[in-house]
Amino acid sequence: MTASLLSTTLALLLLRLLGVLEATTISCRNEEGEAVDWFIFYKLPKRQDKESRETGLEYLYLDSTTRSWRRSKQLMNTTKSVLGRTLQQLYEAYGSKNNNTAHLIYNDGVPNSVNYSRKYGHTKGLLLWNRVQGFWLIHSIPRFPPIPEEGYDYPPTGRRNGQIGICVTFKYNQYEAIDSQLLVCNPNVYSCSIPTIFHQELVHMPQLCTRSSASEIPGQHFATLQSAQGQNFVHFAKSDSFLDDIFAAWMAQWLKTHLLTETWQRKRQELPSNCSLPYHVYNIKAIKISRQSYFSSHLDHAKWCISQKGTKNRWTCIGDLNRSPYQAFRSGGFICTQNQLIYQAFQGLVLYYEKCN
Repeated sequence: MTASLLSTTLALLLLRLLGVLEATTISCRNEEGEAVDWFIFYKLPKRQDKESRETGLEYLYLDSTTRSWRRSKQLMNTTKSVLGRTLQQLYEAYGSKNNNTAHLIYNDGVPNSVNYSRKYGHTKGLLLWNRVQGFWLIHSIPRFPPIPEEGYDYPPTGRRNGQIGICVTFKYNQYEAIDSQLLVCNPNVYSCSIPTIFHQELVHMPQLCTRSSASEIPGQHFATLQSAQGQNFVHFAKSDSFLDDIFAAWMAQWLKTHLLTETWQRKRQELPSNCSLPYHVYNIKAIKISRQSYFSSHLDHAKWCISQKGTKNRWTCIGDLNRSPYQAFRSGGFICTQNQLIYQAFQGLVLYYEKCN
């Protein structure tokens, strides 16, 4: 091999290597813009008293590199927040018209609309990926995020109540399982781009993108997932034909643990705590931020649950559905983990919960 040919070959290999390294950078991001395996945010509700300086944009933050909740350095509506940093990758991919990158954004409350779609699941989230890896952001914020053309913003309607979200970085080999879970959740997709290079492995997401799905949707579907750095998760997805409370009828019994659930407690729309099955489900009534600070579930739009303290199986789940009679008729899901640092962080938030009658 001549020196000139060797030089050209090495240059091409270097370009390919750089392309692969660039492709692996899609990931959940912290406030410094650094890649993390997963993160969880808990946006705090806006305080109602006039003396409070809180804006309804502050949040608690936890990720794979920290051991407990910490207060955010940024406000949720800034591009330096964890959501702003993470979604920046979407805007860069969209702006470059990259045919190797796909995205799918869904919400039953579409941005710039006053209506909520009951035809689709009570689901809110965003996926961005390439053939190496990507992330799945599951959250509770209506009308979020804006379409990629408009860049990052946080809706004013998301300030008053508490909101939650989890972002997990996944290798591409996990997306086929996620594809099946999304079919059951039946998301209201309002922005998507899935190039044909993904269509062989991912059957349902392109159909959801074009709203042309002809696949038969099962009543429920379960998947095991693993993050890019090896954290184990499980995901429960129920369709609107599974006419029951996902917590009591399925999750608590499968996880084999009593669950404390925190969901939006709208007046006359909540289910009471349920002790009728082997594993019970209790409604959390108040969230503790510090010794002096707490808020009621009536001000919390978040959806999460944890195993009752003292039980053997310690699970934490974050997802889409409230404990409400009306939510039994909606599709949605929850992602769960036995990560002990996550469990301890959420356990510390429970002020008190409702016992069974």
